[in-house]
Amino acid sequence: MSVSRSETGHAKNVARFEELISFCTAYGTGYHPSNQALTLAALNALLAAAQSAIAGVTATATNFNNTTNKRMEAFRPLKSLSTRLVNALSASNVSTETVKDAVTINKKLQGNRATPKSTEAGTDASMPAGRSISGSQQSYTYLVEHFAKLISLLHTEAAYQPNEKELKLASLNVRLEALKQYNTEVVSAYTSWSNSRIHRNEVLYAPGTGLVPIALDVKKYIKSLFGATSPQFRQVNSLNFGTYTS
Repeated sequence: MSVSRSETGHAKNVARFEELISFCTAYGTGYHPSNQALTLAALNALLAAAQSAIAGVTATATNFNNTTNKRMEAFRPLKSLSTRLVNALSASNVSTETVKDAVTINKKLQGNRATPKSTEAGTDASMPAGRSISGSQQSYTYLVEHFAKLISLLHTEAAYQPNEKELKLASLNVRLEALKQYNTEVVSAYTSWSNSRIHRNEVLYAPGTGLVPIALDVKKYIKSLFGATSPQFRQVNSLNFGTYTS
């Protein structure tokens, strides 16, 4: 995952806040705000909370990426396996209609669509709303659904008795459950990542208590303490803090 501009902005806000605290510390006993939220102890506590929140987003984003990559690898053989299953079924003593049903399911798994692409809200928990979704229903949720239908069809045919271990029904059932678990893990990882970003935004930007609002109040206090044209105020006024919501 590439680092977005907003993610970089969050980190810069925290780094600048640390600079702000350094300047305030250097003022010694002259820095003595009546607002307890602006005291050095409170500022340092807020800095620690912000650093922890930034680290939390990094950790959960990494976990989400790793989990997504593992799922991708797990699903990679699915299309070729499904084609093998259809061929194995076709080579068994089953009806033509059964084979046709299997072929239809396999087409959905392969991504052969009967209708053009459309854009709609994501139906898969890992898919953001508004992205282009194939009419062939190629989200991971639908792949699991189609694969489950193919396995269900194979279960109805007593003649389907392949010798290859990976084509046997027992192996297919195990694989299906594993694919479902990969989807569940991705959903859970995405939730953790999303929640960590919400927490980060609260720590940095909550009105009145967030790092950025507090930083702006500190700058106002220093302006009132030393004057608008003082070198002290010029020091802190050069520290720009941005507001990001993503």
